[in-house]
Amino acid sequence: MPTSSVPVLFCVSRVTKMTRLILTSSDSAAGCLLGAGVGDIVVPFGFRFVWGELPSAERLEAMLGPGSLDHFPQHRLGGFDPGEAGTLDLCERCETVELWFDPEPNAQLVLVQLLDYLASREGIASKLALFQADVDMANQVPQALSEWKPPGFKIRKEHLEAASMAWQAYRHPTPQHWVDLLGKDIGVLPQLRQAVLELLEELPMPATGIGATEMRMLELVAAGNATPPDVFPDHQKRNTRRVFGYWEVGALLDGLARGLAPAVAGLEEGPFTDGLHADESRHTRYKQSKLSLTALGEAVLAQADDFSLHNPIRRWWGGTKLTNDNLWRWDVAGRALIAP
Repeated sequence: MPTSSVPVLFCVSRVTKMTRLILTSSDSAAGCLLGAGVGDIVVPFGFRFVWGELPSAERLEAMLGPGSLDHFPQHRLGGFDPGEAGTLDLCERCETVELWFDPEPNAQLVLVQLLDYLASREGIASKLALFQADVDMANQVPQALSEWKPPGFKIRKEHLEAASMAWQAYRHPTPQHWVDLLGKDIGVLPQLRQAVLELLEELPMPATGIGATEMRMLELVAAGNATPPDVFPDHQKRNTRRVFGYWEVGALLDGLARGLAPAVAGLEEGPFTDGLHADESRHTRYKQSKLSLTALGEAVLAQADDFSLHNPIRRWWGGTKLTNDNLWRWDVAGRALIAP
């Protein structure tokens, strides 16, 4: 079961010229890279930018500043005592810094946020190189990773500019600036354009009021004999949507099944919280729930009714607060943003 993580960065106390510090986009990717023996040091970032309100600039700085290593296991610091040093202090001491990032949207958001933040720190930015994977590293076996390395390139001004443009667009209080990225030259970051499209698809659809992941969940429930694990996205599962993680998809299923007018029936137990997972009997009942569509769910799936007309909408999409009165929508076929 996925767990939340603390964004961390570390290097050994006696940095040598050959020390390779690898920053990556998730705990699972870091574990696979460590198991494969790739790099001298591999460090994950645990930010989740695809869900909830974005952290303020001050909060992001604090998450990288002094004390940001307080919760990091000492045995993985290679004998280094961080004291009051923060992420940036330690990064300055490392000879080379490689960014190994997955292609999925949250990883791309972490990448552009990090590059935007480091753009004004020449001492670190000048040492950066990006190794952009085209597959999720966590889904690869260590033996394969040890013989594999994605194409790499040194981070230059054009990469920093594209990243800053994308991060500021995502933080904007409407999705318009994010849509405008489709007409910009952002190809210097190879997986960013696809991430832009996938995130737009999670805006409510014109006819249904729900996003692509929710729509796929309704399709899988409609196919019959579905339990909650059957509709959660994962590697080699029928739901291949990759924007949201485990906890976030659980919250989406809660929204479909536990609202004022549910689209999904049969969900036993909830809400999808730590408390549910801590109670084995409740969690078992949850996982064994036999899901079906309600009349509203069938109508939404057929694009004959709008979920938002029957239920309150309150969630964040980047810097945009989506509500029933501020429901920005994305027309996938026409690639058009529809204002409230």
